[in-house]
Amino acid sequence: MRQYLDLVADILDHGVAKGDRTGTGTLSVFGRQMRFDLSDGFPLVTVKRTFMKGVVAELLWFISGSTNIKPLVDVGVSIWTDWPLIKHNALRANHRLQDPISREEFERLIREEPGFAERYGELGPVYGAQWRGFSGVDQLGQAIQTLRSNPDSRRIIVSAWNPGEIDQMALPPCHLLFQFNSRPLSLEHRAAMVGWSVDGLGGMRENIHDTLDGHGVPRRALDCAIIQRSCDVFLGVPFNIASYALLTHMVAQVTGHAAGELVWHGHDVHLYANHLDQARAMLTRQPRPLPTLHLDAAVREIDDFRYAHIHLTGYDPHPAIKAPVAV
Repeated sequence: MRQYLDLVADILDHGVAKGDRTGTGTLSVFGRQMRFDLSDGFPLVTVKRTFMKGVVAELLWFISGSTNIKPLVDVGVSIWTDWPLIKHNALRANHRLQDPISREEFERLIREEPGFAERYGELGPVYGAQWRGFSGVDQLGQAIQTLRSNPDSRRIIVSAWNPGEIDQMALPPCHLLFQFNSRPLSLEHRAAMVGWSVDGLGGMRENIHDTLDGHGVPRRALDCAIIQRSCDVFLGVPFNIASYALLTHMVAQVTGHAAGELVWHGHDVHLYANHLDQARAMLTRQPRPLPTLHLDAAVREIDDFRYAHIHLTGYDPHPAIKAPVAV
């Protein structure tokens, strides 16, 4: 994850001070790219602990098409709670109920109070609604079907940016578009995946392809490129990288691919003004080996994945570094 640390250093060295929607202020650069070979390990930042439970829960929530925070709150994930909480407390103030309620109380009501989540836990047509129902189109489902039937297509794209519904969303999508790319793997690459060498085989090469098929070695790799319009580099970007790496692995499995490369494109790439000391502290740490992702091989459809089907081994990060979320 040296790429991530280089990006942080780039912002600290070259960022321009800007205002922002939250009033916090940022150091910002425009237009950056990072690339991650997913065969090198799962790209989860190791210079500080990343909340992998939240990554998994949020991605499964997106895939489900849900736009209500209750499924996240039910599993102890609060990453989307602040937006409906702020709206709810504003409603209380408007109705002269003087005391705002805490996040803890709001989440208790979401979990336990009948009808409360339906009234106050909705976020509008955010990511899941667009991935699974943009103008009635199940984009993610279509992408998976195209990877199975026409993998060389250059149109395997999922967009969360729906201009007609932006003003209905609690937060417009930051990671607004992703595209899959399927490519054939060479015999050498396929053989290396199971530790074989194919040197000197001559005319037997096609037979080796067939043998590798019998061992379940994919013939193609799946790459994913994402475009992110607004990039909170300290808190958000490590989460986003892990989320799309996980999605790539999951889609690769259900379409018979090997996970290939994740390409991250960031546009307004920034550190919030109240994250600068934390970012500098992070740069004093050395990256540690990347963990390994394990998916239950029995899962063959994207909608069948559950939390129990997803495991990481070998994640040994440096301690967490706390920083406030700009809402």
